[in-house]
Amino acid sequence: MAFPRRPPTRWPLLLGRLAGRRHSGLCTCTRAMAPPRCFALELPDSTLTHFALHAPSPSGTDSSSWRPDPRLASLLGPPGRSYSLCVPVAAGVSCGERVQAARLTQRLLLQLRRGPFQQCRLSRLLCYDPDGQAGGIHHGFLLRDPHDGPATRQALLHLLNQGQEATRLHLGEFDVDPHGELWQRLWAVQDGEQLQVDCARVVPAREPLLHPAVPDLPSSAVFPDRETARAVLEACTPFIPEARAVLNMVDQCPQPAQKGKFHVIVIEGLDATGKTTVTQAVSDTLKAVLLKSPPACISQWRKIFDDEPTIVRRAFYSLGNYIVASEIARESIKSPVIVDRYWHSTATYAIATEVSGGLQHLPPVHHPVYQWPEDLLKPDLVLLLTVSPEERARRLQSRGVGKTQEEAQLEVNSAFRQKVEESYRRMENPACHVVDASPSQDKVLHTVLSLIHHSCHERR
Repeated sequence: MAFPRRPPTRWPLLLGRLAGRRHSGLCTCTRAMAPPRCFALELPDSTLTHFALHAPSPSGTDSSSWRPDPRLASLLGPPGRSYSLCVPVAAGVSCGERVQAARLTQRLLLQLRRGPFQQCRLSRLLCYDPDGQAGGIHHGFLLRDPHDGPATRQALLHLLNQGQEATRLHLGEFDVDPHGELWQRLWAVQDGEQLQVDCARVVPAREPLLHPAVPDLPSSAVFPDRETARAVLEACTPFIPEARAVLNMVDQCPQPAQKGKFHVIVIEGLDATGKTTVTQAVSDTLKAVLLKSPPACISQWRKIFDDEPTIVRRAFYSLGNYIVASEIARESIKSPVIVDRYWHSTATYAIATEVSGGLQHLPPVHHPVYQWPEDLLKPDLVLLLTVSPEERARRLQSRGVGKTQEEAQLEVNSAFRQKVEESYRRMENPACHVVDASPSQDKVLHTVLSLIHHSCHERR
């Protein structure tokens, strides 16, 4: 496959066209990403910067009205060189295509952490529709090579040539022209050949009112009902055999599950907040049945789904909640039920994972994403155990249990932890009652039992 050879510094073809952008050669680029797309780039301080790709004008007279954000110049321009890698997903594609794109993006992330890429800085990059419509979200990465080394370029070209899946990958290269303007040249594989499919100027973009991933959450992470999550796992059955087993169990559950006469209490909390100890103690004290989400019947496959991208992982946990709901319905006829995690956990981790940046980028309070699914059995009370970050770190040091990828992020990524905790606090219908779990176990148990007693008394 032919790809322009690059000299030790810059491509003469690119700079020649950028320097003389009035020439027709620059304006013959194929517009592969129309309508215009915007990008959200996550910075090391958990803020986001937004930019767009502006089609070049034949006359070249419009360039003086655009001035790049200084942060973009330092991130995308010299010294060094930056590349964007995105897996496009068109609006309205099938669930199976969304799953395949997510899996390709995850494999791409693993590859970008190896070999010559280890010397580069990797950042999350989201390409989105500036009108904020759901669908068509392109997840990807910005790779910043501080040395502008040829090994990085060759490794990227190798990625672009990796079999049939390479046709799903768009590789962009950023450069600065003699006038100080940023440009992106976009490459893709079409019919087995590497082709330039776009060439556009980088311009700053206004930050949208909502994080661009939010409109996509109901179809990619925070599923509003059983059938939406079920469709995702159905699309996974050709390559994850365990998905069929999970679906068979879900299909045996009554829909919708109905709660019995006894109370159902859910206890939520991050790892090392004492959740397991408290749920067991409350269950023993109230002579209640203790259930967990995901339920024991599918927990054996948790590691398999934890290694999958968010859309698959969250579908697994969402369907696990519906299996737990059927267990709650059966057990709450005979006795009180205590549940160790339920829907709130599924939703909060999904939101914190998919919404890049810091707390300020979360969906606003009262957004529909914080609402309980209408077809899922609702508990009578949800308690959220919390401790300070310092106390949590101290407790974690004394534990040797395995962690999921998301749980591991809680320890090393303070922004992620804060987004999880704040998402818990924004949950509604039912909301979480926050309990300080820092005191002794006896005091925490007393507080929890008092809240349960008060809630049960109110509902009589």
